[in-house]
Amino acid sequence: MASLGLGGLNISARRKSVPSRNAAVERRNLITVCRFSVKTLIDRSCFETIDDTSPEFNNFAAILEQILSHRLKGQISWFGYESPRSFWDYIRVACRKVSHNCICSIENMENVGSSRAKGRAWIRVALMEKHLSEYISTALRDFKTTRRFYEDGAIVLGEEANMLAGMLLGLNAIDFSFCLKGEGLDGSYPAVIDYTPYLKFTQSSDSISSDEEELRTLGSSGSEGSTPENIGPPFITDESSWYNKCKRVEQKYRLALEQKGYLEELVRLRENQLSESVSQNKLLLQRIEDMDLAHKMEKEQLEYIIVELQDQLKSFQSLDQLSAEVSLSQSSLDPGHSQDGKQDGINLLNEGKEDTPSLLGLCGSLTSVASYKSLTSLKSSEYLASPTTEMTSPGLTPS
Repeated sequence: MASLGLGGLNISARRKSVPSRNAAVERRNLITVCRFSVKTLIDRSCFETIDDTSPEFNNFAAILEQILSHRLKGQISWFGYESPRSFWDYIRVACRKVSHNCICSIENMENVGSSRAKGRAWIRVALMEKHLSEYISTALRDFKTTRRFYEDGAIVLGEEANMLAGMLLGLNAIDFSFCLKGEGLDGSYPAVIDYTPYLKFTQSSDSISSDEEELRTLGSSGSEGSTPENIGPPFITDESSWYNKCKRVEQKYRLALEQKGYLEELVRLRENQLSESVSQNKLLLQRIEDMDLAHKMEKEQLEYIIVELQDQLKSFQSLDQLSAEVSLSQSSLDPGHSQDGKQDGINLLNEGKEDTPSLLGLCGSLTSVASYKSLTSLKSSEYLASPTTEMTSPGLTPS
């Protein structure tokens, strides 16, 4: 009984491991084929423009559509039924945060009606904008939305998602040209992946020799009535093997030559970008030097203005002190009218004060007693009268 129980547990565990293994193999296959298709597109773009008629692009678009549709949840209707959903429903929600995105433009396209067709149009527009990797990275970072749209075991929820965003980054170096009104946007049929360009079987030399020996044995073991004249020509081994080797070497040489051309073009592009960056850097440095020189000159001008304003302020302060001394001298000469004379003297000085050197001389002459007496001997109506009204200071009129 114990052995039966252990056998049942092993069978159940094996049944559970089979679906997980199948899902892992499916994810690995799709990611590997996607990497091969990206390399094929990059190699092909060195010699011709990639458009809708390119079989490499059609295969890549089918692979990417299969990856984004892997274990995608269906949409639950009001009656509880689950209807199929396209990956465009997920992209439309998860890629809203991309700056200057094309989501609204694709939504408003008149000739694209179905959700699957809009998803295919989005792939083409994102490739032409060179932002496909940015869209995928932004969508994968929104883990909450991704979890809401996909089931467990999906490629976008696994470790393969980071590899997907990285390998799509190389497509930014390709200039795509698509027509958004062609048959490729027809969403009535699913995309089918062509695996034949990525399947390569290399037969070893031992295997080739064994096949040739087997063919030779089968040719010699014919009917008993056969004669040497009826036997066909011998199987040529050396020429065919050398021909196959030459073909393989020629294919490798062509591939190396294509890669060399691509790398040279890439180096030339990087050199142009570097020269443009150096020239822009020189212009920025020159602009910074000009701005520094202008700031220094402006600083010197402001310092000169500050010094000039300080000198004017000192002259105004000295003039105020001189007017205060004049008022004190007037109050000391006429004690009976000290308060009234002081107030009238200050008002007189304030009314007739001018910012000229003649005022300083006049105020200096009033500070001495002798000049005060000589001033009182004159007629106040002749020399101190105002043009409009006659004003006489109580402290300056003769007794």
